[in-house]
Amino acid sequence: MTLAWVETSSSLGLTAPAVRVEVHLSPGLPGIAIVGLSEGGMRDCRERVRSALISSGFEFPQQRITINLAPADLPKEGGRFDLPIALGILAASRQLPADRLEGLSCLGELALSGALRPVQAVLSASLAAGRRGHALIVPAGNAGEAVLARDTRVLGADCLADVVQHLRGTRCLPEAAPGAGMTPDHAGGHTELAMVRGQAQARRALEIAAAGGHSLLLCGPPGAGKTLMATCLPGLLPPLSADEQLEVAELHSLAGSTRALSSHPPCRAPHHSATRAALIGGGCDFSK
Repeated sequence: MTLAWVETSSSLGLTAPAVRVEVHLSPGLPGIAIVGLSEGGMRDCRERVRSALISSGFEFPQQRITINLAPADLPKEGGRFDLPIALGILAASRQLPADRLEGLSCLGELALSGALRPVQAVLSASLAAGRRGHALIVPAGNAGEAVLARDTRVLGADCLADVVQHLRGTRCLPEAAPGAGMTPDHAGGHTELAMVRGQAQARRALEIAAAGGHSLLLCGPPGAGKTLMATCLPGLLPPLSADEQLEVAELHSLAGSTRALSSHPPCRAPHHSATRAALIGGGCDFSK
C-alpha cells in the first residue's frame, strides 16, 4: 500500500496526547515533506530517518514521501517521532506488514546508524498507551521507566532493525522488566525530627502542618534551623499513594531523569530568589 499510519504520542506537560503519523508515497521527484513539525525539527528528523533506514539495510523509497503528524494544531517537538515515521515509510513501501502496526504505539529517536536513543516523558506516553489498549515499543533505555505503567505491555528495542524483525515475526522483542535501568530513589534519606534538639515551637508547628495538611511558613535569622526543620517534614507525612508515586515519577520523566517508584514524599528546595515564572513556568495562568 502507498498509505500507512502509525500511532504515537506527543508530550504536553504531564499528558501525552495521541498523534497519528500518516505516510503517503506518490510519483514525483524523490523527497520528504513533513507536515506538523517545526521547520528545524522537520529538517533534523528527515535526515535522521533517511540515514537510519539506509544504515539498517532497508530500501529508501525513490518517490515523493508526504508525512503528516495529526492533529496539526498540537505542539510536536523532539526526536520522539523518528521511529514511527521510519516504520510508516517501511509500511507504505511494503517492506513491513502494515497490519502488524495495529494496536501498537511507538516512539524513539533514531541515530544515523539506526540505533534507538532514549527520549523524555516516556512514562506519560506509556500510561496513555495503556488507556488506549495499545502495546508500546520504546528504546531499551526507556523500557524500565515505561513499564512503571503496569497496565501497558512495554517492549524495549535497541535499534530499528530489531523493531522491524519483531513486526515481521522473525524475532520477538523482550518485554521490559519492572525497574530495569532505573535509578534507585533515595528520597527516604530525610532528616529525622527526633534527631533535632530544641526548637519546640517549630517541631510543634511541623507536626500540626503534617497532620492537617496545612501550609507552613518558617521565619528566622540565618542559621536558626529553618532548612533543617523543613527537611524533617517529609518524614512526618504519610506514604504516597500509588497514583501519587506515578505522578512524581512522571515529573522526573518529564525532566529527563528516571527514578524508581518511591512511597516517600519528595522534598524540593528552590532558591529563595526564584521567581514565579521560574517555579511554575512562564505564561502560566497559575501565577495570577
